[in-house]
Amino acid sequence: MTPGRNAAMIGLTLAACVFAAGPLVWGLLTSIKPATQVVAYPPQLLPTSPSLEHYATVWQQSNFPVYFRNSLIVTAVSVATSLALAVHAAYALARFDFRGKSALMFAILATSMIPGIAILVPLYNLSVKTGLYNSLAGMVIVYTAWNVPLLVWLLKGFFEKVPRELEEAAQIDGCGPFRLFYLIVLPIARPGLLAGAIMAMMAVWNDFLIGYTLAVSDQKRLVPYGLYAFISNIGIDWGQLMAATVLALIPVIFAFLIMQKWLVQGLMAGAVKG
Repeated sequence: MTPGRNAAMIGLTLAACVFAAGPLVWGLLTSIKPATQVVAYPPQLLPTSPSLEHYATVWQQSNFPVYFRNSLIVTAVSVATSLALAVHAAYALARFDFRGKSALMFAILATSMIPGIAILVPLYNLSVKTGLYNSLAGMVIVYTAWNVPLLVWLLKGFFEKVPRELEEAAQIDGCGPFRLFYLIVLPIARPGLLAGAIMAMMAVWNDFLIGYTLAVSDQKRLVPYGLYAFISNIGIDWGQLMAATVLALIPVIFAFLIMQKWLVQGLMAGAVKG
């Protein structure tokens, strides 16, 4: 690559980073501006006297802490349950051949093609009839069913990259099927599991439609509704909305910082067609 082309690529990359990070930086700066500077005209980029008043209001004078807690519970339980179900199905599809395997794989893929908004009414009716409406358990079940097909496809591609020779050597040494899977295959598949966990977490944490449809009381609402609640008919409190947005980003950023290396490895492995 020539020096000029290399400089152009670096410039394009920096421009893309600025374009992507610009709204986040503006939101962060808005969240620490005093109320008078948030609506000042012309707009001021940097606050003259930074303040955490918006964060204090969001956390102490609204239901946002309840929404935050509910989202943490629903996300953690649904992601863990989705992975527990998907790893077994993905390993079976990656390692065993049986009649109807292609049809089953297509059926699993087809379930993930249905947009969430198309099944909101059936989900609502089913949750009411089963007594799971307005409960965290009901949302956990729906999000688990939503994430399993995608995780099965992702993890299947990753399990196919695990050398069969390693499993055969373990079997020769007397390792049973359960010990083989849990003690040998799963540790090797850790990057894929973490990548799947991140993708499932993002799907649950950022979803608005299902959480809004299946919960009616403030004690069961999730973070996306908490952000929407700062938008009213009389206006938008931009300072509080940006503060709540920054708080909602903290778990996602924390998870990405911890798992970024395994996320890339897992996505590359899962993208390989078996």
